[in-house]
Amino acid sequence: MSEPKIGTREEWQAAREELAKLEAEQAERNEEVKQRRLDLPWVAVEKEYELDTEDGKRTLSELFDGRSQLLAYNIMFGPDYTLGACPGCTSLADGLDGALVHLNHHDVTLVCFSRAPIDRLAAYKQRMGWQFPYVSTYGTEFPLDFQLMLTEEQAQQSPEITEMIDNPPGWLQEWAGQIGAELKDGLREAPTWIAFARQNGTVYHTYTVTAPDPFVAPYFNFLLDRTPKPQPEEPRSWRKDEYPD
Repeated sequence: MSEPKIGTREEWQAAREELAKLEAEQAERNEEVKQRRLDLPWVAVEKEYELDTEDGKRTLSELFDGRSQLLAYNIMFGPDYTLGACPGCTSLADGLDGALVHLNHHDVTLVCFSRAPIDRLAAYKQRMGWQFPYVSTYGTEFPLDFQLMLTEEQAQQSPEITEMIDNPPGWLQEWAGQIGAELKDGLREAPTWIAFARQNGTVYHTYTVTAPDPFVAPYFNFLLDRTPKPQPEEPRSWRKDEYPD
């Protein structure tokens, strides 16, 4: 890490004012992106998916819980993961419970999806102390239809994934150990936000975004971005009950 620049208050103020101009430009650009997101066409969901919840089978429409909007995060926790969900996804999910009441009062239901069977999701949810609904897509076409996963063949045809499998950096090898799965299986899951709307009895798919978009990063990263020291470039994550110190 490079040494910090030491300066006077006047130098700091001048540099801060220049940065403020860039931040204002970024905010304006963000508003344009937000509007483009709202302008995306809605696509009717034609299949009747039945997903496993802790309270039994539920259709996608029933997951709305009486609201008109459904926002879901797909946590990387595949059927082959023997030690739990992706630590990075877990860290993101740690920040969701506080948003539940606010989203609900804005006509939005929040859930999380994973491909592991529901009994394993329920046990992991209890371990992490989460309160949000956690839904299993195990054995359904839902994750494949909405690109929340890759088939083995699709993964083999992805140069990026095959490179990570054939020449994994150290942090990725450690990640495979954390989830208890081979990389060829672990990397088939996609950390993804997906949104749906329900109108006049029809469910519509409205939005999807996946890594490396910063919206898929743990929320504490947004706080770390405002701290004085840069963070390590390697995307190393720990579950909150597994930090080595």
